[in-house]
Amino acid sequence: MSWGIELWDQFDNLEKHTQWGIDILEKYIKFVKERTEIELSYAKQLRNLSKKYQPKKNSKEEEEYRYTACQAFLATLNEMNDYAGQHELISENMTSQIIVELVRYVQELKQERKSHFHDGRKAQQHIEMCWKQLESSKRRFERDCKEADRAQQYFEKMDADINVTKADVEKARQQAQTRHQMAEDSKTDYSSILQKFNHEQHEYYHTHVPNIFQKIQEMEERRIVRIGESVKTYAELDRQVIPIIGKCLDGIVKAAESIDPKNDSQLVVEAYKSGFEPPGDIEFEDYTQPMKRTVSDNSLSNSRGEGKSELKFGGKSKGKLWPFIKKNKSPKQQKEPLSHRFNEFMTSKPKIHCFRSLKRGLSLKLGATPEDFSNLPPEQRRKKLQQKVDELNKEIQKEMDQRDAITKMKDVYLKNPQMGDPTSLDHKLAEVSQNIDKLRLETQKFEAWLAEVEGRLPARSDQARRQSGMYEAQNAPSVNNCAQDRESPDGSYTEEQSQESEVKVLATDFDDEFDDEEPLPAIGTCKALYTFEGQNEGTISVVEGETLYVIEEDKGDGWTRIRRNEDEEGYVPTSYVEVYLDKNAKGAKTYI
Repeated sequence: MSWGIELWDQFDNLEKHTQWGIDILEKYIKFVKERTEIELSYAKQLRNLSKKYQPKKNSKEEEEYRYTACQAFLATLNEMNDYAGQHELISENMTSQIIVELVRYVQELKQERKSHFHDGRKAQQHIEMCWKQLESSKRRFERDCKEADRAQQYFEKMDADINVTKADVEKARQQAQTRHQMAEDSKTDYSSILQKFNHEQHEYYHTHVPNIFQKIQEMEERRIVRIGESVKTYAELDRQVIPIIGKCLDGIVKAAESIDPKNDSQLVVEAYKSGFEPPGDIEFEDYTQPMKRTVSDNSLSNSRGEGKSELKFGGKSKGKLWPFIKKNKSPKQQKEPLSHRFNEFMTSKPKIHCFRSLKRGLSLKLGATPEDFSNLPPEQRRKKLQQKVDELNKEIQKEMDQRDAITKMKDVYLKNPQMGDPTSLDHKLAEVSQNIDKLRLETQKFEAWLAEVEGRLPARSDQARRQSGMYEAQNAPSVNNCAQDRESPDGSYTEEQSQESEVKVLATDFDDEFDDEEPLPAIGTCKALYTFEGQNEGTISVVEGETLYVIEEDKGDGWTRIRRNEDEEGYVPTSYVEVYLDKNAKGAKTYI
């Protein structure tokens, strides 16, 4: 099958068909180009999506990614970033291996097609010129033949006419012979040109046109093959990234399988564990005894707490010491006679310390966080101190690396003075060394606090803890309402700022009014394990080894109220003292 034989007379249609083939190729190039743009846009959107959900540096989100579930999500984001890179690779490879190659090939194809059809038109023009020559010689031969016939007829007419002179007859005869000779010459030329035209026409239809059309056919077949190869390359470029994309997906699956709920639960314990003991059982109070019994702090604070809290706070007591303790939703008490309220007001001395505790807690909360994190629960304090020590160690290592670099540079300057003055680095070296010394002193200070926390908490005896739980159980009813209004020294149990402002105003009003009341009784003694500088209002300074009286045990906020003498009392961190509870200690009351 050859275009030159089968399509010898379809020159114009072949020209249109080959132009259509080039248009198809250019359309395919445009399709691949748009695909690369889509891949780039998709990869960009994937990268932006991954970046959007990445944890921000030095933010709370970074702490959340220690959980395995969050780490799996972070791994997914990283894998999606690599996934986007594979789509960028697809775009890059399609551009270089398909678009660039096909654009160059189209230019070559256009030049080749132009050359072939130029040769075809040239051959076509040549055969048309030969045809015109043939037609011209044919018309000349025909004209000469007609002229010869007319000349012959004229000669015969003149020769038959007796009135014509002999000279005229001879002239007509010569003219007839001349016309016959011209006709013979035209016949010879026509025959020669016809023979030449037939040869050219045979060459044109059996040699030139088949050769030209064969080249055009081969060109078109090469174009078709090239499109097929490009389509195959198009698929292969996608197939090449499938293993990498599969690895990305495998990484996501592996990250999902690495999620450990037990580990995350343990991390929650480490993050929020306070280190405090839960409160002990509350003992039964027998109210069937005579009403004129010895008045205990429990009943006083209880009755006063229910009445005065409703009187002063409008029945709103929003502070809470332990979680999950439901508020008292009992109906509002009926209005009591004024005399009852006056008697209750005069006998409610234990309420005073609640207002003072509120004032002290609010004052401490408004102050700055202590450097040793003593305002935190023991376990959280240990974690904060450990974190600070690790940060300081990293800074020390960084400064040491800088010192080593400066030292090496100084050695280079000493060996090659032309590179720089070694003495110019002495100031910088001394500054770095000074920074290292400061950081080491700071680290030693925090390590001492850390050792203090880690070494002291387990030292508390089980008996002391049991006594602490027993005391809390005995006094829980008496301080229940008071504890709900009470703030810890650091304000860690305060819920709303509006409540803090309201309570602070009330505490200020009542604090001065009851300053002259009797001091609280001692419930035990304590020994200062470390020196504590009480700088905030409501605290008291102690010296290591000093023995003092305990008048209010730690209620879960990390502070213990102690007394040195009748006029000097305040709060110290529970972790700084070792408490010895004793019901028969100095100043202790007997509970009935």
